[in-house]
Amino acid sequence: MKILRERVKIYLWLSVAYLVLMLFIDLIKNQDTFWERRVNHVWLISYLIVFNFILFEYTLPFIKLTWKRILLAPLLIWIHLMMYSFGFYAWRHIGIQLHIYFELKTIPSILKGVAYYVPYSFSSILFFGILIHDYDYRKLKQAALQLRIEKQEAELNYLKAQINPHFLFNTLNNIYALAKDKSDLTAESIMRLSKILRYMLYETKGDFTTLEQEIKIIHDYIALEKLRYDASLCIDFQQNIENQQQRIPPLLLMSLIENAFKHGVSETRAQPFINIFLSADAKTLVFTVKNSMEKSPDTEGGITEGIGLSNLRRQLGLLYTDYELIAQQGVSEFSTQLKINLKSHV
Repeated sequence: MKILRERVKIYLWLSVAYLVLMLFIDLIKNQDTFWERRVNHVWLISYLIVFNFILFEYTLPFIKLTWKRILLAPLLIWIHLMMYSFGFYAWRHIGIQLHIYFELKTIPSILKGVAYYVPYSFSSILFFGILIHDYDYRKLKQAALQLRIEKQEAELNYLKAQINPHFLFNTLNNIYALAKDKSDLTAESIMRLSKILRYMLYETKGDFTTLEQEIKIIHDYIALEKLRYDASLCIDFQQNIENQQQRIPPLLLMSLIENAFKHGVSETRAQPFINIFLSADAKTLVFTVKNSMEKSPDTEGGITEGIGLSNLRRQLGLLYTDYELIAQQGVSEFSTQLKINLKSHV
């Protein structure tokens, strides 16, 4: 019923628009009988609105590519032609009999009367048809856009749900290794993990966080990971940030650092390192992570992306229209560089 009321309301507004158009024409051509014609138009359009509604809302949608309906199509079209010609002229005659229609023109016969008023009714079909089609097209386009946005949001939430457990499981494995060795650092690692979990639970629900908060959680994560390594691990984190309050999606940068630990320094036996560089201004963010890896000539040039990089790439595609994520693998090091046009957020 709600949809029906909305459709009826659309046709009422279109009838008002058609009335205004007819009155404008009469104001130019028939100023001497303008007020009488105003009443006549209201009476005629009250008829046309009903049959235009039936035509566009019921008859045309009913005629589809099924053989039974195709057989009925000529009959339905003929009925509408009669209603828009003889029926329309009869409606004028009823108005005259009820003294609510001014007979401004004497018509000698029914056929000449039908011929005189048919252009009026057929022009209404064209008017209503074009505007109804345009309205429905815009509504359909808007609905499709809304559906695409909802789909992207659902997919983005799914990716976040994948990233967070992935991050959590790796960290728990680190703590498990410390606990297994009965390390005194186990308690400290649990405390740092609780800070990270608090951030993930309360800060990542929104669409954005500040660079300041993101950098803080990166430092916590690095400190937590360093508990597993001795002094041989070298980590260099350089920053060149114009505004610490610049807003970015939460945990967007974490995947690259996590990847550097999991697939880089954890598998490097000699001189492990991670070099991190973050620069950001009002428009562009550049994040570069370079890490050591075990020497293997066979791996040079061949890159296999894990779930972290794959999810990040897909997440970027949903969040930004202008970005670049480059991964390069050498004999003994792996590097990733992320460039984002922060103004291109979807």
